[in-house]
Amino acid sequence: MDPDKLRALLERVQRGDATIDDAVRDLADLPYKDLGFARVDHHRHLRTGFPEVVLGLGKSAEQIGSILAELARTGANVLATRVADADVAAVLNLCPSARHEPAARALVVEQAPIAELGRGTILVVAAGTSDLPVAEEAALMARLGGNRVERLFDVGVAGIHRLLHNRAALEAASVLVVVAGMEGALPSVVAGMVSKPVIAVPTSVGYGASFGGIAALLGMLNSCAAGVTVVNIDNGFGAGYAASLINRKDGTHP
Repeated sequence: MDPDKLRALLERVQRGDATIDDAVRDLADLPYKDLGFARVDHHRHLRTGFPEVVLGLGKSAEQIGSILAELARTGANVLATRVADADVAAVLNLCPSARHEPAARALVVEQAPIAELGRGTILVVAAGTSDLPVAEEAALMARLGGNRVERLFDVGVAGIHRLLHNRAALEAASVLVVVAGMEGALPSVVAGMVSKPVIAVPTSVGYGASFGGIAALLGMLNSCAAGVTVVNIDNGFGAGYAASLINRKDGTHP
């Protein structure tokens, strides 16, 4: 139940086009729906501005599909992240309205228009091709959150001329999500070039001493450039969500 649908329902009751019993029936599952293995949060869209997002990691295909189908039943746009390729077909059988976004390792049910809520462009910057799944997850979340999204990929510090060649794109963005593995230096470089918020995303890409992304995480947390905020390792979704909140127009409903 999103804010617009709730408002429309209450207006129908006020006009006499719907009864109180009609409203009670429509709102019966508003707090949450108990599926036995999961309590699906139908109230989250009202609280936060975006429906509950399903983390596919650690869930069976049947669990992912059942939760997606329940969330989609209300007519909302729904996102499931970290869905294994081996589970996609089974999930789509349970939730045929979903589509696979392989680059982002995600499934999306997109059945409602996406209102433009952003005041500018969110630019997702990735250091290397190995970082793209996390970067695409961030870009997908930002787009579903009502933002114009652009991408700038494979511009890591090992070939910094590639980044400098795209300085105009960096400066034109309202918020930047910068994704990097290895030593995680790219967000510091970008933040030193622009006057916009930079959300740094460390990835688990790297060799032995990268410790699965911990080296990049620590490097970003210790950035000497001002304006860098860091999310957890591989958390493209969280970065895209945070960027959406930062980029929101003044006065727009979440």
